[in-house]
Amino acid sequence: MTTVVETVGLTKRYGRHGRGVIDLDLAIEQGEVFGFLGPNGAGKTTTLRLLLDLIHPTAGRVSLFGLDAHRRRAAVHRRVGYLPGDLRLFDRLTGREQLAALSAMGGVETGRRVRELAERLDLRLDVPVHALSRGNRQKVGLVQAFAHDPDLLVLDEPTGGLDPIVQQTFAELVREAVARGGTVLLSSHQLDEVQRLADRVAIVREGRLVVVEDVGVLRARAVRRVDLHLAGGAPVAAFTALPGVRVLGADGDRLRLSVEGSMDALVKEAARHEVIDLTTHESDLDDVFLRYYRDADGTGPS
Repeated sequence: MTTVVETVGLTKRYGRHGRGVIDLDLAIEQGEVFGFLGPNGAGKTTTLRLLLDLIHPTAGRVSLFGLDAHRRRAAVHRRVGYLPGDLRLFDRLTGREQLAALSAMGGVETGRRVRELAERLDLRLDVPVHALSRGNRQKVGLVQAFAHDPDLLVLDEPTGGLDPIVQQTFAELVREAVARGGTVLLSSHQLDEVQRLADRVAIVREGRLVVVEDVGVLRARAVRRVDLHLAGGAPVAAFTALPGVRVLGADGDRLRLSVEGSMDALVKEAARHEVIDLTTHESDLDDVFLRYYRDADGTGPS
């Protein structure tokens, strides 16, 4: 496989005590969607800026497409589509004027592709940027990132402010980019979004890489919350004994549970009773982080 993104010992320090990223080693292959997860301040945005040579590392190196990201910056940037987390636009321009200016700067004619993307994202191109909602500003950012069909998409919190229908369109665009042979680096706080789109996931904490996992492994280790309403009372002991199941609370005929891994044992036990209602909740990202952090610290799962 072709390595599109590679970092070796990548480090960025801010002053004597400031920390951005420490000894980050990553390898992202062509054709994969790579998720980048971590809480605020973990170093995600710093890493993306280092990859694109928008800031310079204290130590270590970055290569994109086998090219030095600093020495060959112009050549690298022509092949990258970037959506920053702190997207800034020219308020007095319309979306169309904004995108035309960016196209001219990049030396690539993207007018037809811009119109297609705007239609799919339901973006009105002739409205001044200052009159756009947060979600529509984000659409402008997405259009400029995808417009030249780049070999690498670097997307920092790309779905912020987007409604669920537009989020589905975004997912389609990501899959289409990969089908064309592109690669996507997706930084997000949305665990369910990353699980749907990514092939592999990296988790960072305090500037250090905690783990790189296949998304299937991440999903298997995720903890889901389950609310179970049973007729005739809730047999707490029966559920406590199930593998991967923890009883968080019981109130009469209602149980609050957490489930790690497969739901099979829980569903089979519930089927032995009259089920009035069963509701599952998506994994909490903090729970996933804490679980990997405990393993990284050597304390093991709780």
